[in-house]
Amino acid sequence: MYEDFYGLKEKPFGLTPDPKFLYLSTRHREALENLAYGIAQKEGFILITGEIGTGKTTICRALLNRLDERTSVALLLNPFFSEEELLRYILTDFGLTPSGGTRLELLEELNKFLLSHASSGGISVLIIDEAQNLSLQVLEQIRILSNLETEKDKLLQIALVGQAELREKLRLPKLRQLDQRISVRYHLKPLDKKETPRYIYHRLAVAGSEGRISFSRISLRKIASFSQGIPRLINLICDRALLNGYAKQKYHITAGMVLQAAKSLRDEEKAISIPSILSRVTQVTLLVVIFLMLGWIFYYSVLHDKLTQPLKPLLSKHESKNIERKEVEAPKETPRVEAYSTDKTLPYTLLVASFRTQELALEEIQGLRHLNHPVYISKVNIPGKGIWHRVLIGKFKTQDEALDVLRELKTKEGLDSVQVMKAISEGNSSATKPLRHKETQKY
Repeated sequence: MYEDFYGLKEKPFGLTPDPKFLYLSTRHREALENLAYGIAQKEGFILITGEIGTGKTTICRALLNRLDERTSVALLLNPFFSEEELLRYILTDFGLTPSGGTRLELLEELNKFLLSHASSGGISVLIIDEAQNLSLQVLEQIRILSNLETEKDKLLQIALVGQAELREKLRLPKLRQLDQRISVRYHLKPLDKKETPRYIYHRLAVAGSEGRISFSRISLRKIASFSQGIPRLINLICDRALLNGYAKQKYHITAGMVLQAAKSLRDEEKAISIPSILSRVTQVTLLVVIFLMLGWIFYYSVLHDKLTQPLKPLLSKHESKNIERKEVEAPKETPRVEAYSTDKTLPYTLLVASFRTQELALEEIQGLRHLNHPVYISKVNIPGKGIWHRVLIGKFKTQDEALDVLRELKTKEGLDSVQVMKAISEGNSSATKPLRHKETQKY
């Protein structure tokens, strides 16, 4: 937008890692020299780390421009790979067409290429940027790649470039062997206050400013303070400051323009963070809604009937027994349920379970209403246990007929504990097998 006004060939403060704009500060020069040295000396593993935006990727790009034709390079950016995908990508970046179907076959293909390239005097280099994103399994696969060697040299020089957490990851016990193999290490730090103005004017010169653009001393100090010497942040502030200068038709960038640039960036950062804040609020709101819904369900399923039902009048023991007897004989809430009575022509039935109280028996029946056979309740006096309530299914003429229905219920309904019984007298029955125990109030 402002390039024509300032007479620039291109934007001086872009965020792409263009090696043409690389400012070789003392730290950046050391990082680049460490990379070049490790490759030339065939050290095997090289580690370059640094904070976000310090220029690691730009250094990698600059290194590629320094390597001669004898050096073959595979460059991996944002490597979210599996072990097999990693090998395929490396082979492809070296100009090969992977044909192996397994990791072992791919590793053999890579080894043949490296041996052939080394025999002709070449050097093979693998550079992995954003290496902190590599999984532990892939990092272990990379360690195995370092085993590809001759009697004198490593066949593959591997440069791991990543953020500061990569150093912490390599200290994990699982990666101890890999960490011990790294012979060249360098941590790239931000620019200091003296280097920040040089960095800014270097990029302006590369973009073709020819001295037309200037920054006040105070503005340069503000940029160094706001950015903490991180090149990517310097680029963001300077780009916005030049836009403010263009809006005012000024070639001299003042502290006020820099302050305005920094403020606009902070406002944008806050605007970007709003969705995350809303996300947290939404999560809390959702939890509150779920809690209220659970409370509502609990109230209506458990407490509502107990709290809203009228108090029962005081009855005599005789009246209470009559009511209980009527409920057993003809429970209104379960119209399909009848009191079981023996039929000599249909002497067989199926016993589901026996319960200490009628309420428990009725609960069991709720899950049997969909069956094509009638369901009964039978009271039985168990010696030493008192009155129990049996849940029965159907009446059958023969035992085989009852067994057929029993097998059907076991297959379709999963009622594995149902038993065939032969009724002996009304209100009483016996079973050929022991009755199952479903809970403490059953026998």
